[in-house]
Amino acid sequence: MTTTPQRTRTHRPALAVPIAAWAFPVFVLGGFGLLSGFPVLVLLISTLRDPRLRALRWWSAASAVAYATPLAFWLLGSSDAPSLTKFMSPLVTGIVIAVGVVVAIAHLVHRRRSAAPRRHMRINR
Repeated sequence: MTTTPQRTRTHRPALAVPIAAWAFPVFVLGGFGLLSGFPVLVLLISTLRDPRLRALRWWSAASAVAYATPLAFWLLGSSDAPSLTKFMSPLVTGIVIAVGVVVAIAHLVHRRRSAAPRRHMRINR
């Protein structure tokens, strides 16, 4: 009987994480402020569940805080704005987009570093 070798999983995180990291600022910039919560949730849940993404948990938490702060003010305040996008001032929108881009770049750098082959030096004695 022959056995087939098992394929080893790559050490790269799922593709949904960088896509969600980039989708968050794009949604906010495009005027879909409330819908941008879905990529934030995907990003936060993925980094909390995957031990390989442990270094990115603080970055994902920063994007969640950047999203949740204007959302909480919009929901809890006495605002006449019909949507989250119209509620946020240009300054707040810029801050949320900047945080989203920084988080997306951090995820991209981490993904590239984890995908690079590691060469270990072996010392013969």
